[in-house]
Amino acid sequence: MEVKKSSLNQHYLVHSKEKPYVCEVCNKSFSLKGGLNRHYLVHTKEKPHVCEVCNMSFSLKGDLNRHYLVHTKEKPHECEVCNKSFSLKTGFNQHYLVHSKEKSYLCEVCNMSFSHKGNLNRHYLVHTKEKPHVCEVCNKSFSRKMRLKHHYLVHTKEKPYVCDVCKKSFSLKGDLNRHYLVHTKEKPHVCEVCNKSFSLKTGLNQHYLVHTKEKSYVCEVCNKSFSQKSNLNRHYLVHTKEKPFVCEVSNKSFFQKTTLNNHYLVHTKENPHV
Repeated sequence: MEVKKSSLNQHYLVHSKEKPYVCEVCNKSFSLKGGLNRHYLVHTKEKPHVCEVCNMSFSLKGDLNRHYLVHTKEKPHECEVCNKSFSLKTGFNQHYLVHSKEKSYLCEVCNMSFSHKGNLNRHYLVHTKEKPHVCEVCNKSFSRKMRLKHHYLVHTKEKPYVCDVCKKSFSLKGDLNRHYLVHTKEKPHVCEVCNKSFSLKTGLNQHYLVHTKEKSYVCEVCNKSFSQKSNLNRHYLVHTKEKPFVCEVSNKSFFQKTTLNNHYLVHTKENPHV
């Protein structure tokens, strides 16, 4: 009976939001002692959970279970509406928004509508240009808290999360989960305007600029504006006259990679328009 009472007391911490178990290394706190014990593996680099198929090891059993999906090709999370299935629950949750179609949160500035209030609040920062989240190391500011979190990794250089398919490493577990979509070919992030889907949320965010017509990246030389920073960077080559993309066969150089790719067809004799 005493054991059950102890377990109940531990469970109450979930509701009270108390986190009495503190990591002695990084001061991160946890509600349950088991959570703290699992967290310590991040610091000790221990990987006690081993895949029986390829012998790859993991710190957490949950990571091992997700890894097994690479071998089994299983997609256990199935949509009840269209029967589309997903390897990861995060992709499944994003997909459900396609069916809800509810966009009850309306921007008062541009009338763009959103399914979630949080998305609307983040969208408002596009209009206000506010960047309330400031890095304590270099004072660089960001419009979203998540971008600040990602930025901190520039200073820490830590990348503890490793893809078990291609060995690419990431600083955040969320980045690793998003990266897995490259291998599974899933595209859970869907545009609420035209239903085009993307593997990564960053791709969706860039795509939204097509609908909003915003061009916040301005050339300092000629004042031409662009919706994406990468397009501005490519545009600068017009002014600098740089041609960084060089043909390995003829040494001819080009402003853009697409032009170089088209040029290679001269050497391969391929005709893509046939």
